[in-house]
Amino acid sequence: MNDVPLLATCHISRYDIPVNPVLGLLSDLETRLRIRVQSALSENGDSSLQSLSHRSPAPISSHASTTMTTTPLRDICARLSERCFGCFPCLSDRARRSSLGLKAILVLLHVVLVGVLFVLDAEFVRKSWEDPWYTTTYLLLLLVTLILYFMTAYSSPGYVIDAMTAGNGTHATYVNSLRSSMQHASRNGTLLFSTNNSQSSRNNPRMNASSWLKLVMDLYPPGSSSRSWTCLYCNVIQPPRSKHCHDCDKCVLQFDHHCIWLGTCIGKGNHCRFWWYIFAETILCTWTSVLYVTLLRSNVMNAWWKVMIGVMLLIGLFMCFIFLLLLLLFHSFLVLTNQTTYELVRRRRILYLRGIPERVRPFSKGICRNVYYFCCSFDGVYNLEAVPRLEELEDRARPYTCTDILTCRCC
Repeated sequence: MNDVPLLATCHISRYDIPVNPVLGLLSDLETRLRIRVQSALSENGDSSLQSLSHRSPAPISSHASTTMTTTPLRDICARLSERCFGCFPCLSDRARRSSLGLKAILVLLHVVLVGVLFVLDAEFVRKSWEDPWYTTTYLLLLLVTLILYFMTAYSSPGYVIDAMTAGNGTHATYVNSLRSSMQHASRNGTLLFSTNNSQSSRNNPRMNASSWLKLVMDLYPPGSSSRSWTCLYCNVIQPPRSKHCHDCDKCVLQFDHHCIWLGTCIGKGNHCRFWWYIFAETILCTWTSVLYVTLLRSNVMNAWWKVMIGVMLLIGLFMCFIFLLLLLLFHSFLVLTNQTTYELVRRRRILYLRGIPERVRPFSKGICRNVYYFCCSFDGVYNLEAVPRLEELEDRARPYTCTDILTCRCC
């Protein structure tokens, strides 16, 4: 009988007695190891892990499912916004988007208020065909108001940095108020950029800092320090009546305020356009309110929902009319006295206005001259006014007499 190897003929299990001593030793070690593992699992309470493999997977929570569904939407919105910003780079700035959004809302408000009249009032449409001049004048006023709005919104208020660069190719001349009587409008001093050029100024790309410092410091009272008028943000010397606007991030000449509806500052360069825009807007609001009152009093408004819409819009128009009228009167007062909103509200914070009595308007040249220089002056945006001397302020502070009234001293 042939000898067969023992490893091939013996069946090894943990219940059989091993024939080969080496295989028996390995089987004994395997059995002991299994016993120790089972005892350790039972002591630590982890025996439940063996049953987890037989359980069904837990359902996904609602929050997780919502996150999974919103993630693709966010990706789609991000891709659309990137494409939109690629086609329209101006929309990539958040401040620019908010400004354009407010402009769109304002234009849409005008269209809705005027369009509702044509939708609800059939009698108004019929009268428009019979007397087209009335409706044409009204629509023309609407068009002029919107044109003035966009002209004011996209016009420069007059920045200090532009006044500095305005000397490129020109000769800067300081005109003293006491030179001649023909320059009576420049009683307080004016900085004019005349076209009488010099070859040296033409060769300079911009006015150097020393010349600008000299020109600006001549506008302030003697003894003033340049550190008091240096902007901490732009690092430029501010002329009188200038202020840094944090929204525009520039120093504005004759700063009045920053208008969020226009998206720009109101300064020396666009204050006149702003006043005419408020004037046209007030007339348009008044005319529209009269049309709505006529509509509510007519027999056309026979449905309750039409009456509700008309009343709600009329209330909104009335509130807008009160606001526009007060704003128009306030800015008319500023024009007549040659002041700005910032100078009137923050007078005590302005260094060169602290010692001046409140009833004295330091930059006023008289009502007639103030209106002329506000509306009809062709001197330019970058004409800078000097702070009046103490003698002139004392002369303006004296009380009015009968002679002053007869000679129209206030004018």
